Amino acid sequence: MKLIGPFKQIVTLANLPLRGKISDEQLEIIEDGGIIVNHNKIRQIGNFETLQSENPNVEIEKIEGEQIVLPAFTDSHTHICFGGNRANDFAMRNAGKTYLEIAESGGGIWSSVQHTRNASEEELLQTLLQRIEFLLALGITTIEIKSGYGLDAENELKMLRIIKKAQQQTKATLIPTCLSAHLKPRDFEGSNQEYLQYILTEILPKVKEENLAKRVDIFIEKSAFQPEESKVFLLKTKDLGFDITVHADQFTPGSSRIAVEVGAKSADHLEATVDEDIEFLAQSETVATALPGASLGLGEKFTPARKLLDAGAILAIASDWNPGSAPMGNLITQASILATFEKLTTAEVLAGITFRSAFALGLEDRGKLEPGIKADFVTFKTNNFQNVLYNQGSLKADNVYVDGMKINNLL
Repeated sequence: MKLIGPFKQIVTLANLPLRGKISDEQLEIIEDGGIIVNHNKIRQIGNFETLQSENPNVEIEKIEGEQIVLPAFTDSHTHICFGGNRANDFAMRNAGKTYLEIAESGGGIWSSVQHTRNASEEELLQTLLQRIEFLLALGITTIEIKSGYGLDAENELKMLRIIKKAQQQTKATLIPTCLSAHLKPRDFEGSNQEYLQYILTEILPKVKEENLAKRVDIFIEKSAFQPEESKVFLLKTKDLGFDITVHADQFTPGSSRIAVEVGAKSADHLEATVDEDIEFLAQSETVATALPGASLGLGEKFTPARKLLDAGAILAIASDWNPGSAPMGNLITQASILATFEKLTTAEVLAGITFRSAFALGLEDRGKLEPGIKADFVTFKTNNFQNVLYNQGSLKADNVYVDGMKINNLL
């Protein structure tokens, strides 16, 4: 058993609602606090001196200087297992080229597919581990990672096996998701429906057999898969025992409604979601996940986060870190910018990158600082927790704890 502290402020996020708006006045802030950790869970939180006097034999891990502590963050939507680079896509897009023009010149998702297929397993593993370490250094200890740049059985399974191997080499919790339904690959001879059936018969049984992922995703969009064929596919994956999530309403509305209808854990993107579908999402258990990194990368409007919260939806915020539309990867910067444009409270942003984003992954054992919760938390050298978002990602995490143990050698 170990007492860690004292902290100038502990922002527990305890007793906050899973859905809807949150005022900053609802935040529980413990001044001059400490955290007692037993094994990998939080046992007690309170005033540091009181905890020390009540537990005279406890081991002390002293925190020097003024620091605040928050629950560690969860990034519930990433594509960080990939090969190659699409900096040229970014330059061409900013120079006025259309998506089709970029694709025809050799860019787009298909470019990442080719680079990922051609990359060795060791190369993919090492670059994936580097990206995981970057996220850990931000205080993100739970990371969802999608396949989707293989788009055939051999390479989709290669990606998922690499993610599984990475889990053995990092302290972070990795949540793999099979996104074979990213788009129909150019070298597949057949229709969209035939490719989706190929995923169901040739990829998902092996994913299940090797326990490579418990989640399946699909991109519903004019340029990818159409609503009705996607709905049939999602129901079949659900019958196979997978949790489902959906790339929904990125450029055109309507697919978030499908996500709700099939019982998806989350509907992600939602930049094009219309008011009536906001209400539909708000009445469901499907998490609405905003991806501000994609809005910044593409120059598109942001997810209507304010409207979603006011309607009572469960709002998560994730980075969408990928080589094309969201290459930044800094969730804290993105969430801070989303807050500015959508007028989100600090409490709403913190909830969106902690326990609400964990809920989108089916995890309810993290994202708050309270007894019984997984002891993942992050400290910052400041005397005011508001500075974390105020500095928009430039205030670096000082210490990151996973299961109550400090991670050394952060970037």
